[in-house]
Amino acid sequence: MRKRLIPMAALVGAIATMPLAHAAPAVPGPAAALLDDLSERTFRFFWETANPANGLVPDRYPSPSFSSIAAVGFGLTAYPIGIERGYITRAQARERVLTTLRFFRNAPQGKAAQGMSGYKGFFYHFLDMKTGARSSNSELSTVDTALLIAGVLHMQSYFDGADEQEAEIRRLADELYRRVDWQWAQARPPAIVLGWHPETGMLPYDWRGYNEAMLVYVLALASPTHPVDPKAWDEWTSTYDKTWGTSWGQEHLAFPSHFGHQYSHVWIDFRGIQDAYMRKRGIDYFENSRRATYAQQAYAIANPLGCKGYGANLWGVTASDGPADATITDGGKRRKFRSYAGRGMGKQHYDDCTIAPTGAAASIAFAPEIAIPAITDMHARYGKQIYGKYGFLDAFNPTFDFGIKLANGRRVPGFGWIDTDYLGIDQGPILAMIANHRDESVWRVMRGNPVIRSGLRRAGFAGGWLETEARP
Repeated sequence: MRKRLIPMAALVGAIATMPLAHAAPAVPGPAAALLDDLSERTFRFFWETANPANGLVPDRYPSPSFSSIAAVGFGLTAYPIGIERGYITRAQARERVLTTLRFFRNAPQGKAAQGMSGYKGFFYHFLDMKTGARSSNSELSTVDTALLIAGVLHMQSYFDGADEQEAEIRRLADELYRRVDWQWAQARPPAIVLGWHPETGMLPYDWRGYNEAMLVYVLALASPTHPVDPKAWDEWTSTYDKTWGTSWGQEHLAFPSHFGHQYSHVWIDFRGIQDAYMRKRGIDYFENSRRATYAQQAYAIANPLGCKGYGANLWGVTASDGPADATITDGGKRRKFRSYAGRGMGKQHYDDCTIAPTGAAASIAFAPEIAIPAITDMHARYGKQIYGKYGFLDAFNPTFDFGIKLANGRRVPGFGWIDTDYLGIDQGPILAMIANHRDESVWRVMRGNPVIRSGLRRAGFAGGWLETEARP
Protein backbone atom coordinates (compact mmCIF):
# COMPACT_ATOMS: atom_id res chain seq x y z
CA MET A 1 0.00 0.00 0.00
CA ARG A 2 1.34 3.44 -0.91
CA LYS A 3 1.79 5.97 1.86
CA ARG A 4 -0.99 8.57 2.06
CA LEU A 5 0.29 12.05 1.19
CA ILE A 6 0.13 14.54 4.04
CA PRO A 7 -0.86 18.14 3.21
CA MET A 8 2.27 20.32 3.06
CA ALA A 9 1.26 22.68 5.87
CA ALA A 10 0.54 19.79 8.21
CA LEU A 11 3.76 18.05 7.21
CA VAL A 12 5.93 21.10 7.88
CA GLY A 13 4.23 21.78 11.21
CA ALA A 14 4.69 18.22 12.36
CA ILE A 15 8.33 18.13 11.34
CA ALA A 16 9.17 21.32 13.20
CA THR A 17 8.05 19.82 16.50
CA MET A 18 9.59 16.38 16.07
CA PRO A 19 12.01 15.35 18.85
CA LEU A 20 15.48 14.11 18.12
CA ALA A 21 15.44 10.46 17.05
CA HIS A 22 17.76 8.63 19.44
CA ALA A 23 16.36 5.12 19.26
CA ALA A 24 15.55 2.89 16.32
CA PRO A 25 11.80 2.22 16.07
CA ALA A 26 10.51 -1.26 15.44
CA VAL A 27 10.64 -2.20 11.76
CA PRO A 28 7.78 -4.32 10.37
CA GLY A 29 8.67 -7.84 9.20
CA PRO A 30 8.79 -7.32 5.42
CA ALA A 31 10.76 -4.09 5.75
CA ALA A 32 13.16 -5.73 8.22
CA ALA A 33 13.71 -8.60 5.80
CA LEU A 34 14.45 -6.14 3.00
CA LEU A 35 16.94 -4.26 5.20
CA ASP A 36 18.61 -7.59 6.01
CA ASP A 37 18.89 -8.39 2.33
CA LEU A 38 20.04 -4.91 1.33
CA SER A 39 22.65 -4.88 4.09
CA GLU A 40 24.15 -8.22 3.08
CA ARG A 41 24.13 -7.48 -0.65
CA THR A 42 25.76 -4.10 -0.08
CA PHE A 43 28.38 -5.65 2.19
CA ARG A 44 29.17 -8.20 -0.54
CA PHE A 45 30.02 -5.34 -2.89
CA PHE A 46 33.05 -4.49 -0.76
CA TRP A 47 33.99 -8.03 0.17
CA GLU A 48 33.83 -9.45 -3.36
CA THR A 49 34.96 -6.57 -5.59
CA ALA A 50 38.03 -5.49 -3.58
CA ASN A 51 41.42 -6.70 -4.79
CA PRO A 52 42.35 -9.35 -2.19
CA ALA A 53 46.05 -8.74 -2.87
CA ASN A 54 46.02 -5.12 -1.66
CA GLY A 55 42.55 -4.37 -0.29
CA LEU A 56 41.77 -1.68 -2.88
CA VAL A 57 38.06 -1.20 -3.57
CA PRO A 58 36.89 -0.14 -7.04
CA ASP A 59 35.26 3.22 -7.55
CA ARG A 60 32.52 1.42 -9.48
CA TYR A 61 31.49 -2.05 -10.57
CA PRO A 62 31.05 -3.88 -12.97
CA SER A 63 32.51 -1.26 -15.32
CA PRO A 64 36.32 -1.48 -15.38
CA SER A 65 37.48 0.98 -12.76
CA PHE A 66 40.31 2.42 -10.74
CA SER A 67 40.10 2.35 -6.96
CA SER A 68 38.61 5.20 -4.95
CA ILE A 69 40.41 5.71 -1.65
CA ALA A 70 37.12 6.93 -0.15
CA ALA A 71 35.54 3.63 -1.18
CA VAL A 72 38.40 1.86 0.64
CA GLY A 73 37.51 3.83 3.80
CA PHE A 74 33.90 2.74 3.47
CA GLY A 75 35.06 -0.82 2.77
CA LEU A 76 37.13 -0.95 5.93
CA THR A 77 34.08 0.26 7.84
CA ALA A 78 32.01 -2.47 6.20
CA TYR A 79 34.13 -5.37 7.49
CA PRO A 80 33.20 -5.09 11.20
CA ILE A 81 29.55 -4.80 10.14
CA GLY A 82 30.06 -8.07 8.27
CA ILE A 83 31.44 -9.65 11.43
CA GLU A 84 28.56 -8.43 13.60
CA ARG A 85 25.93 -9.56 11.07
CA GLY A 86 27.57 -12.96 10.59
CA TYR A 87 28.54 -12.49 6.94
CA ILE A 88 32.23 -13.20 7.62
CA THR A 89 34.37 -14.24 10.57
CA ARG A 90 36.57 -11.96 12.61
CA ALA A 91 39.61 -13.85 11.34
CA GLN A 92 38.59 -13.27 7.72
CA ALA A 93 38.09 -9.58 8.37
CA ARG A 94 41.47 -9.29 10.15
CA GLU A 95 43.26 -10.72 7.14
CA ARG A 96 41.55 -8.32 4.73
CA VAL A 97 42.14 -5.31 7.00
CA LEU A 98 45.82 -6.17 7.51
CA THR A 99 46.30 -6.57 3.77
CA THR A 100 44.73 -3.14 3.21
CA LEU A 101 46.62 -1.30 5.96
CA ARG A 102 49.96 -2.90 5.02
CA PHE A 103 49.43 -1.79 1.44
CA PHE A 104 48.80 1.83 2.40
CA ARG A 105 51.67 1.86 4.91
CA ASN A 106 54.10 0.60 2.24
CA ALA A 107 52.64 2.41 -0.80
CA PRO A 108 55.19 4.86 -2.31
CA GLN A 109 54.88 8.51 -1.29
CA GLY A 110 56.64 11.32 -3.12
CA LYS A 111 56.48 14.36 -5.40
CA ALA A 112 56.78 12.42 -8.65
CA ALA A 113 53.73 12.69 -10.91
CA GLN A 114 53.73 8.99 -11.78
CA GLY A 115 54.31 5.81 -9.81
CA MET A 116 53.34 7.32 -6.43
CA SER A 117 50.29 6.53 -4.31
CA GLY A 118 50.45 9.73 -2.32
CA TYR A 119 52.50 12.48 -0.72
CA LYS A 120 52.83 13.97 2.76
CA GLY A 121 50.68 11.17 4.17
CA PHE A 122 47.77 11.98 1.86
CA PHE A 123 46.71 9.72 -0.99
CA TYR A 124 45.53 10.33 -4.51
CA HIS A 125 41.80 10.29 -5.04
CA PHE A 126 42.06 7.38 -7.49
CA LEU A 127 44.61 4.56 -7.52
CA ASP A 128 45.25 1.79 -10.02
CA MET A 129 43.45 -1.31 -8.74
CA LYS A 130 46.48 -3.57 -9.27
CA THR A 131 49.55 -1.41 -8.71
CA GLY A 132 48.09 1.14 -6.30
CA ALA A 133 49.79 4.00 -8.17
CA ARG A 134 48.10 7.30 -9.00
CA SER A 135 45.40 6.88 -11.63
CA SER A 136 43.85 9.25 -14.16
CA ASN A 137 46.06 12.19 -13.16
CA SER A 138 43.83 12.55 -10.12
CA GLU A 139 44.44 15.00 -7.34
CA LEU A 140 45.94 14.35 -3.92
CA SER A 141 42.64 14.68 -2.08
CA THR A 142 42.27 15.92 1.49
CA VAL A 143 38.61 14.87 1.85
CA ASP A 144 39.03 11.45 0.26
CA THR A 145 42.08 10.85 2.46
CA ALA A 146 39.93 11.81 5.46
CA LEU A 147 37.27 9.28 4.44
CA LEU A 148 39.99 6.64 4.11
CA ILE A 149 41.50 7.55 7.49
CA ALA A 150 38.07 7.42 9.13
CA GLY A 151 37.82 3.80 8.03
CA VAL A 152 41.37 3.18 9.27
CA LEU A 153 40.53 4.63 12.70
CA HIS A 154 37.42 2.50 12.85
CA MET A 155 39.72 -0.51 12.48
CA GLN A 156 41.96 0.85 15.23
CA SER A 157 39.07 0.97 17.70
CA TYR A 158 37.16 -2.13 16.60
CA PHE A 159 40.09 -4.57 16.62
CA ASP A 160 40.92 -4.17 20.29
CA GLY A 161 42.02 -7.71 21.13
CA ALA A 162 45.38 -8.93 22.43
CA ASP A 163 45.83 -11.04 19.29
CA GLU A 164 49.08 -10.20 17.45
CA GLN A 165 47.23 -9.38 14.26
CA GLU A 166 44.85 -7.00 16.02
CA ALA A 167 47.77 -5.29 17.72
CA GLU A 168 49.38 -4.84 14.29
CA ILE A 169 46.15 -3.34 12.95
CA ARG A 170 46.23 -0.75 15.73
CA ARG A 171 49.91 0.08 15.10
CA LEU A 172 49.41 0.48 11.36
CA ALA A 173 46.32 2.63 11.86
CA ASP A 174 48.21 4.89 14.22
CA GLU A 175 51.13 5.18 11.80
CA LEU A 176 48.92 6.03 8.83
CA TYR A 177 47.06 8.71 10.76
CA ARG A 178 50.16 10.26 12.31
CA ARG A 179 51.98 10.78 9.02
CA VAL A 180 49.21 12.88 7.39
CA ASP A 181 50.64 16.41 7.26
CA TRP A 182 47.55 18.56 7.69
CA GLN A 183 49.66 21.70 8.19
CA TRP A 184 51.22 21.25 4.75
CA ALA A 185 47.67 21.21 3.33
CA GLN A 186 47.02 24.70 4.69
CA ALA A 187 47.97 26.61 1.56
CA ARG A 188 46.03 29.61 2.86
CA PRO A 189 45.85 29.08 6.64
CA PRO A 190 43.89 28.56 8.72
CA ALA A 191 41.74 26.85 6.05
CA ILE A 192 42.61 23.45 4.57
CA VAL A 193 42.96 23.08 0.81
CA LEU A 194 40.88 20.69 -1.28
CA GLY A 195 43.90 19.05 -2.86
CA TRP A 196 47.21 19.14 -4.73
CA HIS A 197 48.54 18.15 -8.15
CA PRO A 198 52.23 17.30 -8.60
CA GLU A 199 52.14 19.12 -11.95
CA THR A 200 50.58 22.40 -10.78
CA GLY A 201 50.68 22.47 -6.98
CA MET A 202 47.89 23.34 -4.56
CA LEU A 203 44.33 23.68 -5.81
CA PRO A 204 42.96 27.24 -5.57
CA TYR A 205 40.06 26.24 -3.32
CA ASP A 206 39.77 25.68 0.44
CA TRP A 207 37.23 23.82 2.54
CA ARG A 208 34.78 26.33 4.00
CA GLY A 209 31.10 26.03 4.77
CA TYR A 210 28.97 23.04 5.57
CA ASN A 211 29.57 19.99 3.39
CA GLU A 212 31.12 16.52 3.50
CA ALA A 213 34.52 17.85 4.63
CA MET A 214 33.59 18.38 8.30
CA LEU A 215 35.53 15.17 8.91
CA VAL A 216 38.69 16.73 7.42
CA TYR A 217 38.83 19.36 10.14
CA VAL A 218 38.00 16.98 12.98
CA LEU A 219 40.91 14.72 11.99
CA ALA A 220 43.28 17.62 11.34
CA LEU A 221 42.56 19.23 14.70
CA ALA A 222 43.33 16.01 16.61
CA SER A 223 46.61 15.15 14.89
CA PRO A 224 49.41 14.43 17.39
CA THR A 225 52.06 15.20 14.74
CA HIS A 226 50.72 17.90 12.35
CA PRO A 227 47.71 19.52 14.06
CA VAL A 228 45.97 22.58 12.72
CA ASP A 229 45.03 25.43 15.04
CA PRO A 230 41.46 25.56 16.41
CA LYS A 231 41.07 28.75 14.38
CA ALA A 232 40.71 26.39 11.41
CA TRP A 233 37.29 25.33 12.70
CA ASP A 234 36.27 28.98 12.99
CA GLU A 235 37.33 29.42 9.36
CA TRP A 236 35.34 26.34 8.37
CA THR A 237 32.16 27.69 10.00
CA SER A 238 32.74 31.30 8.91
CA THR A 239 30.44 30.99 5.88
CA TYR A 240 27.66 29.01 7.58
CA ASP A 241 25.31 32.00 7.80
CA LYS A 242 25.22 32.16 4.00
CA THR A 243 23.57 28.74 3.81
CA TRP A 244 21.46 28.80 6.99
CA GLY A 245 17.82 29.37 6.16
CA THR A 246 14.49 27.75 5.47
CA SER A 247 14.35 25.32 2.58
CA TRP A 248 11.21 23.34 1.77
CA GLY A 249 9.75 23.98 5.21
CA GLN A 250 12.93 23.15 7.14
CA GLU A 251 15.15 25.71 8.87
CA HIS A 252 18.66 24.31 8.71
CA LEU A 253 22.21 24.58 7.42
CA ALA A 254 21.80 23.59 3.81
CA PHE A 255 23.98 21.78 1.30
CA PRO A 256 22.45 21.03 -2.11
CA SER A 257 23.66 17.45 -2.61
CA HIS A 258 22.43 15.16 0.14
CA PHE A 259 25.68 13.22 0.57
CA GLY A 260 27.07 16.32 2.30
CA HIS A 261 24.60 15.65 5.10
CA GLN A 262 25.61 11.99 5.34
CA TYR A 263 29.34 11.29 4.97
CA SER A 264 30.82 12.64 8.21
CA HIS A 265 27.82 11.20 10.08
CA VAL A 266 28.80 7.67 9.05
CA TRP A 267 31.56 7.72 11.69
CA ILE A 268 30.66 10.58 14.04
CA ASP A 269 27.59 10.45 16.25
CA PHE A 270 26.54 14.09 16.29
CA ARG A 271 23.48 13.52 18.45
CA GLY A 272 23.47 15.74 21.52
CA ILE A 273 26.86 17.38 20.91
CA GLN A 274 27.27 20.94 19.64
CA ASP A 275 29.96 23.34 18.52
CA ALA A 276 29.61 27.09 19.05
CA TYR A 277 27.61 27.58 15.87
CA MET A 278 25.05 24.90 16.58
CA ARG A 279 24.73 26.02 20.21
CA LYS A 280 23.75 29.42 18.82
CA ARG A 281 21.16 27.79 16.56
CA GLY A 282 19.80 25.49 19.27
CA ILE A 283 20.19 22.19 17.41
CA ASP A 284 22.96 19.70 16.64
CA TYR A 285 24.33 18.47 13.31
CA PHE A 286 22.30 15.27 13.53
CA GLU A 287 19.07 17.25 13.78
CA ASN A 288 20.35 19.42 10.93
CA SER A 289 20.70 16.35 8.72
CA ARG A 290 17.31 15.12 9.86
CA ARG A 291 15.75 18.39 8.74
CA ALA A 292 17.65 18.25 5.45
CA THR A 293 16.21 14.78 4.91
CA TYR A 294 12.67 16.01 5.47
CA ALA A 295 13.37 18.91 3.10
CA GLN A 296 14.31 16.34 0.45
CA GLN A 297 10.99 14.59 0.89
CA ALA A 298 9.02 17.85 0.85
CA TYR A 299 10.79 18.89 -2.34
CA ALA A 300 9.88 15.59 -3.99
CA ILE A 301 6.23 15.95 -2.91
CA ALA A 302 6.09 19.47 -4.36
CA ASN A 303 7.92 18.22 -7.48
CA PRO A 304 8.48 21.65 -9.05
CA LEU A 305 10.20 20.22 -12.13
CA GLY A 306 7.47 17.68 -12.83
CA CYS A 307 9.75 14.65 -12.54
CA LYS A 308 8.11 11.28 -13.12
CA GLY A 309 7.66 9.32 -9.89
CA TYR A 310 8.77 11.99 -7.39
CA GLY A 311 6.70 11.90 -4.22
CA ALA A 312 6.58 11.04 -0.53
CA ASN A 313 8.29 7.70 -1.16
CA LEU A 314 10.60 8.63 -4.02
CA TRP A 315 13.13 11.27 -3.04
CA GLY A 316 16.85 11.72 -2.49
CA VAL A 317 18.66 14.02 -4.91
CA THR A 318 22.40 13.65 -4.49
CA ALA A 319 25.64 13.09 -6.40
CA SER A 320 25.30 10.23 -8.85
CA ASP A 321 25.65 9.01 -12.38
CA GLY A 322 23.14 10.29 -14.88
CA PRO A 323 21.99 9.38 -18.37
CA ALA A 324 23.67 11.93 -20.66
CA ASP A 325 24.82 15.51 -21.10
CA ALA A 326 21.96 16.66 -23.28
CA THR A 327 19.10 19.16 -23.48
CA ILE A 328 15.83 17.62 -24.63
CA THR A 329 12.32 18.99 -25.16
CA ASP A 330 9.92 16.77 -23.24
CA GLY A 331 6.19 17.52 -23.27
CA GLY A 332 6.86 21.15 -24.08
CA LYS A 333 9.52 21.48 -21.35
CA ARG A 334 13.20 21.83 -22.08
CA ARG A 335 15.10 19.57 -19.74
CA LYS A 336 18.84 19.56 -19.27
CA PHE A 337 20.13 16.13 -18.36
CA ARG A 338 23.61 15.36 -17.05
CA SER A 339 25.98 12.44 -16.73
CA TYR A 340 27.84 12.37 -13.39
CA ALA A 341 26.92 15.44 -11.31
CA GLY A 342 26.66 16.62 -7.71
CA ARG A 343 22.90 16.91 -7.95
CA GLY A 344 20.78 18.87 -5.49
CA MET A 345 17.24 20.10 -5.06
CA GLY A 346 16.13 22.47 -7.81
CA LYS A 347 17.13 23.14 -11.40
CA GLN A 348 19.90 25.50 -10.27
CA HIS A 349 21.48 22.54 -8.43
CA TYR A 350 21.37 20.16 -11.41
CA ASP A 351 18.25 18.20 -10.56
CA ASP A 352 17.39 16.40 -13.79
CA CYS A 353 14.93 13.89 -12.28
CA THR A 354 17.70 11.36 -11.52
CA ILE A 355 17.26 9.55 -8.20
CA ALA A 356 20.11 7.84 -6.35
CA PRO A 357 18.77 5.27 -3.85
CA THR A 358 21.58 6.16 -1.45
CA GLY A 359 19.90 9.54 -0.92
CA ALA A 360 17.07 7.93 1.03
CA ALA A 361 18.71 4.67 2.11
CA ALA A 362 21.74 6.35 3.74
CA SER A 363 19.37 8.74 5.56
CA ILE A 364 17.77 5.90 7.50
CA ALA A 365 19.59 6.84 10.71
CA PHE A 366 18.27 10.42 10.52
CA ALA A 367 14.62 9.78 9.67
CA PRO A 368 13.74 6.08 9.54
CA GLU A 369 10.03 6.87 9.50
CA ILE A 370 10.34 8.28 5.97
CA ALA A 371 13.51 6.52 4.77
CA ILE A 372 12.25 2.98 5.32
CA PRO A 373 9.03 3.55 3.32
CA ALA A 374 11.18 5.07 0.56
CA ILE A 375 13.48 2.03 0.53
CA THR A 376 10.61 -0.45 0.50
CA ASP A 377 8.63 1.48 -2.12
CA MET A 378 11.63 1.82 -4.45
CA HIS A 379 12.23 -1.89 -4.13
CA ALA A 380 8.57 -2.77 -4.71
CA ARG A 381 8.01 -0.43 -7.66
CA TYR A 382 11.38 -0.51 -9.40
CA GLY A 383 13.24 -3.44 -7.90
CA LYS A 384 13.26 -5.55 -11.05
CA GLN A 385 15.21 -2.81 -12.81
CA ILE A 386 17.36 -1.23 -10.07
CA TYR A 387 17.99 -3.93 -7.43
CA GLY A 388 20.54 -6.61 -8.12
CA LYS A 389 23.51 -8.61 -6.90
CA TYR A 390 24.89 -5.83 -4.69
CA GLY A 391 21.65 -4.10 -3.77
CA PHE A 392 20.54 -0.86 -5.35
CA LEU A 393 22.30 0.29 -8.51
CA ASP A 394 23.70 3.79 -8.29
CA ALA A 395 20.85 5.73 -9.91
CA PHE A 396 17.81 5.70 -12.17
CA ASN A 397 15.64 8.22 -13.99
CA PRO A 398 12.04 7.33 -14.96
CA THR A 399 11.69 10.69 -16.77
CA PHE A 400 14.52 9.97 -19.21
CA ASP A 401 13.11 7.71 -21.91
CA PHE A 402 14.80 9.02 -25.03
CA GLY A 403 16.67 7.16 -27.75
CA ILE A 404 19.90 9.16 -27.69
CA LYS A 405 23.51 8.21 -26.99
CA LEU A 406 24.02 7.59 -23.28
CA ALA A 407 27.00 8.53 -21.11
CA ASN A 408 26.19 5.81 -18.56
CA GLY A 409 23.83 2.93 -18.04
CA ARG A 410 21.04 1.81 -20.29
CA ARG A 411 17.57 2.84 -21.39
CA VAL A 412 14.58 0.56 -20.85
CA PRO A 413 11.81 1.76 -23.18
CA GLY A 414 8.68 2.48 -21.17
CA PHE A 415 10.62 2.63 -17.90
CA GLY A 416 13.39 5.18 -18.37
CA TRP A 417 17.11 5.23 -17.69
CA ILE A 418 18.92 2.84 -15.34
CA ASP A 419 22.54 2.95 -14.25
CA THR A 420 24.40 -0.32 -14.71
CA ASP A 421 27.04 0.34 -12.03
CA TYR A 422 27.29 0.24 -8.26
CA LEU A 423 29.42 3.06 -6.78
CA GLY A 424 31.52 2.43 -3.68
CA ILE A 425 30.96 5.89 -2.22
CA ASP A 426 27.19 5.31 -2.34
CA GLN A 427 27.27 1.70 -1.18
CA GLY A 428 29.31 2.56 1.90
CA PRO A 429 26.89 5.05 3.48
CA ILE A 430 23.93 2.74 2.80
CA LEU A 431 25.52 -0.15 4.69
CA ALA A 432 26.96 1.93 7.54
CA MET A 433 23.84 3.99 8.17
CA ILE A 434 21.60 0.91 8.21
CA ALA A 435 23.98 -0.43 10.87
CA ASN A 436 23.88 2.84 12.82
CA HIS A 437 20.11 2.86 12.65
CA ARG A 438 19.85 -0.70 13.89
CA ASP A 439 22.32 -0.75 16.77
CA GLU A 440 24.68 2.23 16.41
CA SER A 441 27.46 -0.20 15.60
CA VAL A 442 29.79 2.25 13.83
CA TRP A 443 28.93 5.18 16.10
CA ARG A 444 29.36 3.04 19.21
CA VAL A 445 32.89 2.07 18.24
CA MET A 446 33.89 5.55 17.14
CA ARG A 447 32.57 7.26 20.26
CA GLY A 448 35.49 5.60 22.02
CA ASN A 449 38.12 6.60 19.46
CA PRO A 450 40.54 9.13 21.02
CA VAL A 451 41.14 10.89 17.70
CA ILE A 452 37.46 11.60 17.15
CA ARG A 453 36.96 12.73 20.73
CA SER A 454 40.01 15.00 20.66
CA GLY A 455 39.16 16.53 17.29
CA LEU A 456 35.61 17.32 18.33
CA ARG A 457 36.74 18.90 21.60
CA ARG A 458 39.36 21.04 19.85
CA ALA A 459 36.62 22.19 17.48
CA GLY A 460 34.62 23.35 20.49
CA PHE A 461 32.10 20.53 20.70
CA ALA A 462 30.61 19.72 24.09
CA GLY A 463 27.70 17.86 25.64
CA GLY A 464 26.21 14.41 25.29
CA TRP A 465 28.51 11.43 24.99
CA LEU A 466 31.60 13.66 24.84
CA GLU A 467 31.16 14.29 28.55
CA THR A 468 31.38 10.62 29.42
CA GLU A 469 34.50 8.53 29.73
CA ALA A 470 35.59 6.62 26.65
CA ARG A 471 35.55 2.84 26.93
CA PRO A 472 38.95 1.27 27.70
